[in-house]
Amino acid sequence: MTLALTAENGVHSFDIALDSQSALDLREAIFRGINLAPGSAIPSDGDPRIDRALPGFMFTCGPDHIRHPEAVEGAADGRRYPLHGSLSSHPAKDIFFEEDESEVVCSARVPVGLANGETAELQRRWRADRQTGLIILEDDVTNTGTRPWPPVAMYHVNFNTRLFDETTRLTGAMLEGGSLPWRFDEGDMRIFCVSAAETAEDGWADIAIGPIASLGGRSLHLRFRVNTLPYLQVWRNQSAGCHVMGLEPVSHRLAGRSELIASGEMTDFMPGETVAYGLSFELR
Repeated sequence: MTLALTAENGVHSFDIALDSQSALDLREAIFRGINLAPGSAIPSDGDPRIDRALPGFMFTCGPDHIRHPEAVEGAADGRRYPLHGSLSSHPAKDIFFEEDESEVVCSARVPVGLANGETAELQRRWRADRQTGLIILEDDVTNTGTRPWPPVAMYHVNFNTRLFDETTRLTGAMLEGGSLPWRFDEGDMRIFCVSAAETAEDGWADIAIGPIASLGGRSLHLRFRVNTLPYLQVWRNQSAGCHVMGLEPVSHRLAGRSELIASGEMTDFMPGETVAYGLSFELR
């Protein structure tokens, strides 16, 4: 399934492929024949769910766990939260697609079985503005189970770094000095996580990567709601065979579950409650 955006004046031409078999996440993101997604230039963690998701332009981590596997609290059988949580690989249901002169919209619901035995449902809505080229994601996660549990989320927006050169930089108010070279720090693999909430404007943070020569010198601007995604994690991997960078709006700082729960940063929401996330991206 493809959410295709082509503005009438020909300035914007963005083809976004949605993965209906994995939460309506994004596969390809092709601008004028150039695919921003990393494809096969990624590491494998040995988890087939993530091996399917990671080559794409965006996949969603959550709603019960983010980052690497950890034990399920109170589980006597040794169960663990899977890599990046339970959402990935759950198929989208009731997909609805519509378009008019101003925008293209695709929405769906994604029922999710959680590692702790509970359930959740993601209501997902993608919108593409035909005039501006803006792509908007609106997500609502509802606790459909019988017990409270803490919701978490991370949106992995992954780039093929073969598209970058020495002029390409990260730019955002949450970064020290406001800008960094895309190949920050030494070595082939690096990660950092910073607060984005304090420097956000009107409740939204903005991080850009560019200029990207093959995209006509444009930069990709990623914006995200900081009330539920108050942090930005940035990850890159240029080890053998890998050419990938992730810009990752995330609900919690870089720490383990036990530390976040003990500090009160991971708080439960009750059955029937909903938490909303939002992000957008555009090339300009």
